[in-house]
Amino acid sequence: MNKSILSAAVAGVFLVGCNSAKKLTKNDFAEQNPIVSTVNLTQVNEDKVPVTINPGRFRTDKVVYRLPRVVQGTYSVSDFGKYVDGLKALDYDGNELPVKKIDTNTWEISEASKLDKITYLVNDTFDIEKSGGIGGETPFSPAGTNIENTNYVLNLHGFIGYFDSLKNNQYALDVVAPKEFKRTSALQQVASKMSEDGKTMTSSYFAPRYFDITDNPMFYGELDVEEFKVGDIKIVLSVYSPNKKHNAAKIKKVMEKMMQAQKTYLGSVNSTARYDIYLYLSEGKEDSPKGFGALEHHTSTVVVLPESMPDDALAKSMIDVVSHEFFHIVTPLSVHSEDVHYFDYNQPTFSKHLWMYEGITEYFATLFQINQDLVTPEEFYTKVMGKIKTASSMNDSMSFTTMSENVLEEPYASQYYNVYQKGALIGMCLDIILREESNGTRGVLSLMKELSLKYGKNKPFEDDKLIEEITSMTYPAVGKFLKTHVVEGTPIDYNTYFNKVGLEVFRTKVKTNYIQNDGTLIVRPDEKSMTVRFTNAVKNNSFWAENGAQPGDAIKSVDGEQLTRENANKLFTKMYMWQPGTDMDVVLERDGKEVRIKTKLTQSFTTGESLQENPKATAKEIALRKAWLKG
Repeated sequence: MNKSILSAAVAGVFLVGCNSAKKLTKNDFAEQNPIVSTVNLTQVNEDKVPVTINPGRFRTDKVVYRLPRVVQGTYSVSDFGKYVDGLKALDYDGNELPVKKIDTNTWEISEASKLDKITYLVNDTFDIEKSGGIGGETPFSPAGTNIENTNYVLNLHGFIGYFDSLKNNQYALDVVAPKEFKRTSALQQVASKMSEDGKTMTSSYFAPRYFDITDNPMFYGELDVEEFKVGDIKIVLSVYSPNKKHNAAKIKKVMEKMMQAQKTYLGSVNSTARYDIYLYLSEGKEDSPKGFGALEHHTSTVVVLPESMPDDALAKSMIDVVSHEFFHIVTPLSVHSEDVHYFDYNQPTFSKHLWMYEGITEYFATLFQINQDLVTPEEFYTKVMGKIKTASSMNDSMSFTTMSENVLEEPYASQYYNVYQKGALIGMCLDIILREESNGTRGVLSLMKELSLKYGKNKPFEDDKLIEEITSMTYPAVGKFLKTHVVEGTPIDYNTYFNKVGLEVFRTKVKTNYIQNDGTLIVRPDEKSMTVRFTNAVKNNSFWAENGAQPGDAIKSVDGEQLTRENANKLFTKMYMWQPGTDMDVVLERDGKEVRIKTKLTQSFTTGESLQENPKATAKEIALRKAWLKG
């Protein structure tokens, strides 16, 4: 999962389970037919979708049905069982069988040998998200579900569950929807059928096992869809913009250029024939999703971003977010541990190697842009410094392997965001080490390709042996780095690696935005007065300083909208995305009086650290830098 910087920038702001009566085996079932599931979008009532599950005939007296507590890629508890109402188990005569709810996500069905089907209603998650939309209250938005007249976000793990011993059974899925709806999914469609009255269309899909149900989201409704090819990979872009502010054709141009560059960078890596991008643009209303970012699947990604974003800002966010998710076709699709391959949706165990799954992926998403000339060296160096500054604000001495393995628990859960910061920097240092040790011929990408050839999507590695294996495949210096900085948690001196490639950190004037100074927030909440005020740091933000803002000023309104606890996330996201040249109107309160700043935005600067090329770099250092950035 990649949580976008929009959420991160303003965020400053007992496992329960029950096994069935006995362990089930294949002999407990009379037949191993596909589990037939139906999601009916034509019978929605009060934002609830009816679902029917027909598992075939059981031979056992009791069975357990679950919806996922955790889904892959989220590293947090979602509890999709919370959104299920009125679950009933019916026998072949339509009579109800005894059902006992064991916990939030688990139902035990008695007299299971008589079971014909299970029925229930599913609420969506988008319109009940709380402020921020991330954490224990509701699933992270790109992992969530949406049920409305014009759009259905069908992350199927929110609708369809599993029987413990049938997760490897095939699934047959029917989705019934109005005939005029557009529909996109990478899940294999095997048939479609129009109703007799010509008003509804039933699309039938096939999934080899439950994992494929959870791994293939769908969009239904008033969609804007564009397709293009990247090498041999078919890319399908589905966009829902409720007010039609953005369209798929415009976004396609950005995505096609970026993904062509990604494919050029990846070279021979070609692990999927189709890749889907689902973009939901949030209106910013009270019942709109608020967790901006993306959730990767093996061959698709679901992205949620604000519809209010200007075209340029949306393009930049899509490049940052989707490039990360697309690189997941390397890991975990082609390189993953047993924890990923045999994922337990109720009581999951986690791999020690988030530094690789998320960190290396984020590093690729950053590096390929300079490698393929999509950004300047200065822009790349700025991104690297941004990650160093963000990582430095987190626990820099925490073992990454320990954090990864215990990511659902504190104090580790709150450090998860560091996988995109320090995790990417770990990838950078490894890349420089590999380039240095191999005279420029090997890097992290070539290492991941070697691991992909050794394993692949159907063969997991042993979690405890990965670092030892990487060391044997590469150099002792790689193993020493991983042991010291990833396992033991010793902070990294990045200057050591910058010096190897002729770079140096200088203190200078740097560009910043309108709520931060070089990554540090210049606003803070005042709980006593229930306001948000500028800190002393506002004096070092050139735009606000030049326009008379002072420490302690409370922000009352932004562009005519009063700042409240409920809309603070939206307004500060808007301010974060402000661009020079835009008209702005902010009302402050100072000593009981209003102070209005109404002007055109100019680029804001502050004093900070900048990564630059050292003019005294040696020929050897320059050559290593070239191999690192362009190799």
